[in-house]
Amino acid sequence: MQKGIKVLIVDDHQMVRRGLAAYLSTEKDIEVVGEASNGREAIDLSLSLKPDVILMDLVMEPMDGIEATREIMCRFNGSENIKIIIVTSFIEEEKVLSALEAGAYSYLLKTASAEEISEAIRKAMKNEAVLAGKATNIMINNLNRKSPKHSLLTQRELEVLQLLGEGKTNKEISEALFIGIKTVKTHVSNVLSKLELEDRTKAAVYANQNNIIAK
Repeated sequence: MQKGIKVLIVDDHQMVRRGLAAYLSTEKDIEVVGEASNGREAIDLSLSLKPDVILMDLVMEPMDGIEATREIMCRFNGSENIKIIIVTSFIEEEKVLSALEAGAYSYLLKTASAEEISEAIRKAMKNEAVLAGKATNIMINNLNRKSPKHSLLTQRELEVLQLLGEGKTNKEISEALFIGIKTVKTHVSNVLSKLELEDRTKAAVYANQNNIIAK
């Protein structure tokens, strides 16, 4: 009889696999259905065993965990029926982002306790991702880099930037937005600071280059 959550463990170190398997086998709602020592074996076993969750190491030969994750998610058409949890010693930005972009659901370090790993398995089945602290910071920093600087502006500051793009003076902005000159100057200063620009002329250029125009 099936115990519950079917788990495939993928790691090139047998002791790691056996240690995880031994602990997880004591969990009443988790069943270890197989072990793989590299990415290629992981692909084959994922297709034959159809696990609910795969605990995937990253650095393996002849196929690493990132490539295997990408291939498995492709074979399963990105199905929510299978979740891949990276369990690795590496926290470099390139590996974290590559793994998540390949389709990994959660990212843990091997310093995580067995209890934390089993909990991540259960959360994956509830569609709750778990990221190691440093991995979370990497994701946030990456998102911030991808976001345009003007995403930091408030709605009013964005309106001021739009008018700067039209070449409006402070008096004209004041009249258009029905706010005082002093308030306009404060908004302009905030816009320049957040966009890291030297003057209103550069703000106007930024507005036009980024197609920030009044609707």
